[in-house]
Amino acid sequence: MSYKMIVLDLDDTLLRDDHTISNRTKEALMKAQENGVKVVLASGRPTFGMLPIADELALAQYGSFILSFNGGKIINYRTKEELFSSTLSLSDVKRLYELSQREGVMIHTYVGNEIITAVDNPYTTIESQLTNLPIKLVEDFVEGVKEEVVKALMIGEPDKLKVVEAKLQAELAEDFSVMRSKPFFLEFTEKGVTKGTSLNHLIKELGITREEVIAIGDSYNDQEMIEFAGLGVAMGNAPDDIKSVANYVTDTNMNDGVAKVVEEFVLRDLVTI
Repeated sequence: MSYKMIVLDLDDTLLRDDHTISNRTKEALMKAQENGVKVVLASGRPTFGMLPIADELALAQYGSFILSFNGGKIINYRTKEELFSSTLSLSDVKRLYELSQREGVMIHTYVGNEIITAVDNPYTTIESQLTNLPIKLVEDFVEGVKEEVVKALMIGEPDKLKVVEAKLQAELAEDFSVMRSKPFFLEFTEKGVTKGTSLNHLIKELGITREEVIAIGDSYNDQEMIEFAGLGVAMGNAPDDIKSVANYVTDTNMNDGVAKVVEEFVLRDLVTI
């Protein structure tokens, strides 16, 4: 199979634990793009928090793409055109806030290039460090959100959030997509919006089939795109239930897992043509 697209989660997949890309991985992805393979960065991060990585991999030069907010936005990084955008209404934000209060967890969201929260907490600080977005503390969360948002996150201690996830996935199944991106982040987007559904939208725009796509990830918000792609790859550091839905399990993010997939399934074929 000749693959035309590589779709990559960022944290704990493309990025090492220090949030950098290894030289081997960068070299492999650049060679793939030089040979016409599209690279798509697919993350729960807001768009702004993905730009330095997109620039490092020269996505604009090669006409590659960003899927941000767990698929809530698709951007052609060369033209900066939004190919798809999804939002939650102000009433959705209010409902999710009230549910977070009921369940005893915290919540934050994104307005512009700021993270909005009413509670100073270590998990929002982690998100700020990952995305380079400043935190705006507000007295009233609902009043502090003045416009529609792409997604909201409930945040808290992992064991507690796992219980909340199971409960709200059942309760909100008709209204939201609900998934965890990290043990302490439970994410909410518009119903039907995931990395997998947005990837499907993108390949239809480009005339690429799912069989021509490699998707690589490590977490639960990657599951749909891993299942959707012709070659769905789980990282070696992924949970066992994510590995179980993948076609292939690679090495960890600290051992060039992404590079090894690109070398084996993309660059090797290019060399033999």
